[in-house]
Amino acid sequence: MTDKITLVEAVNQALHYAMTNDPDVVVLGEDVGVNGGVFRATQGLKEKFGFRRVMDTPLAEALIGGVSIGMATQGLKPVAEIQFMGFIFPALEQLMCHAARMRNRTRGRLTCPMVVRAPFGGGIHAPEHHSESTEALFAHIPGFRVVIPSSPKRAYGLLLAAIQDPDPVLFFEPKRIYRASKQIVPNDGEPLPLDTCFTLKEGHDVTLISWGASVQETLQAAKQLEETGISAEVIDLATIKPIDYDTILASVQKTGRCVIVHEAARAGAVSADIAAEINYHAAVELEAPVERVTGYDITMPYYRMEQYYIPSKNDIINAVNKTMEQA
Repeated sequence: MTDKITLVEAVNQALHYAMTNDPDVVVLGEDVGVNGGVFRATQGLKEKFGFRRVMDTPLAEALIGGVSIGMATQGLKPVAEIQFMGFIFPALEQLMCHAARMRNRTRGRLTCPMVVRAPFGGGIHAPEHHSESTEALFAHIPGFRVVIPSSPKRAYGLLLAAIQDPDPVLFFEPKRIYRASKQIVPNDGEPLPLDTCFTLKEGHDVTLISWGASVQETLQAAKQLEETGISAEVIDLATIKPIDYDTILASVQKTGRCVIVHEAARAGAVSADIAAEINYHAAVELEAPVERVTGYDITMPYYRMEQYYIPSKNDIINAVNKTMEQA
């Protein structure tokens, strides 16, 4: 019988499967080999596949990005790890100006099948560079897919799909829930579809949309709301770019109300884009304005204040009650 595993173990399992079944898949990053990664997501890979396929790099994110692009355009499938999302910025010139544009620049002659993994978000009492949620920055760039899992099963299936994708995928892992829960995840190599939302709970009164670690608080809020007679539908966005608006609009047109929940700062957030699309395509069906429950427009605070920055179950319930009061 398959044991239950955590989200970070599911990432490790997906990497093992991909590297076992495709000799073109390689892994690189800081401390990914000997140490198995800062969160042990790559543990055991170097021992099994050797230093030619699991490469410890210098502390140089620009190098990681550039080398990965070179590998990808020449037939390999690199999976690069950036230790924390806040460390990715030195690699942006390589990723945004080259990886994202390779297919268009060469008119399809070259593609860039690479994955950049990075833990993101707060909740582990780390400094601000280790706690950022800047997924909206990457969602704005044409040529990127941006994927964020919220459970072990989705981490496994979505990472396998990302590795198989012929274009660059930013795969951001919510480290606050790396070891928060366990699921049985068959190691069957079955990818989950990208560009697709996952409806985690059916409902008819209000649509709750979230992604990453905030899905946990959203599900908790939905459960408590059920006890008060409010039936909430919960959608895990999963792919931040491109967004599956068909699933979102069908849900909102059914419920007439929507609350979007995420940890990232409010200004320029992915939730603003979702709200705009809902207002444009489902304005007639809306019974109340779309509510957003988000982080604040400040740098992630140090650990003593972290709990006040990250949206809580009660924050979500209050937003739902507000939208339910409006007719």
